[in-house]
Amino acid sequence: MPHDSARPAARDAARSPLIIGHRGASGYRPEHSPSAYRLAFAQGVDAVEPDIVASRDGVLVVRHENEISGTTDVASRPEFAERRTTKTVDGVRLTGWFTEDFTWAELQTLRCRERLPRLRSENTRFDGIEPILRLSQVLELIDDEGRSRGTKVAAVVEIKHAHYFLGIGHDLGELLIAELEAAGWADREDQLIIESFELGVLDRLQATGVKAQLVFLTETNGTPADEVALGTGAHSWPWYRSDEGLDLLVGRVHGISVAKADLLAFDGRGRKTGATDLVQRAHERGLIVYTWTLRPENAYLNAAHTRAGGKGAAGDWRTEWAQVIATGVDGIFVDHPDLARGLLT
Repeated sequence: MPHDSARPAARDAARSPLIIGHRGASGYRPEHSPSAYRLAFAQGVDAVEPDIVASRDGVLVVRHENEISGTTDVASRPEFAERRTTKTVDGVRLTGWFTEDFTWAELQTLRCRERLPRLRSENTRFDGIEPILRLSQVLELIDDEGRSRGTKVAAVVEIKHAHYFLGIGHDLGELLIAELEAAGWADREDQLIIESFELGVLDRLQATGVKAQLVFLTETNGTPADEVALGTGAHSWPWYRSDEGLDLLVGRVHGISVAKADLLAFDGRGRKTGATDLVQRAHERGLIVYTWTLRPENAYLNAAHTRAGGKGAAGDWRTEWAQVIATGVDGIFVDHPDLARGLLT
């Protein structure tokens, strides 16, 4: 895979990081709802991030997880009561309702709900109003916005639970390629980023010659689910951030996306002492670096930046976000795009 391809056209040439609307403007609207994406556009994002899972009939559904009781009204729908079940997804036992047990026609009858009602109670006033989306609809929204503003908005498509879905007969990579072709997105390398916490699906996409930037997501701790399932030669996410791990990623992906905590160094009391050298080491190898997720609420800030008012109140997010941006990252995932845009202008 060549590494001289252009970054998304919307990126600021002055090296300000891409502002990526995390599931749209999910700090203000239920995540992945149509209005969350439209608000993200209005707040000046460079890109938006739709997560994809699959329906029973192979439609790519935009949901953060395939278990949807927390983000839709499915639990209150008597006609779907018997679909409640327990499954093990990537080693985690879950009880609820799963996209792969519904056709797309059935899923279209559901309505979005706020995933964090206690933390973001204001967003619950939008519960039950908007339908969930499939990927092609998000791409249509992006195209509409591009025509309206006259500049390109990028899509950061995150493939969720690829190995799990492959095991039940859905190759999300193949489905994604078909969806991109049908939507007219098969030749938009400057506008399309594909990411996953699993290298297997990214390797398969690379082999197809997909025209997109491929980004490997890492958690702070743990091991990719597909490597655990295969059982041999598994590497941990921290290992992939080592020099040896980064060397292995060169030529397989264009970059990495890491938790914000992996960019900052802390002492034993949780106080920031500086930045790690991860961005520098990745850039030296020609890899871009994104980070997730910058949020202003106390619940998501380092203890040094929390303020009075409880978990849902805003803390000193400006200081923490500025510290993250100062590491030189190429893109930031945010729930509140307007705050990021204001900080960068």
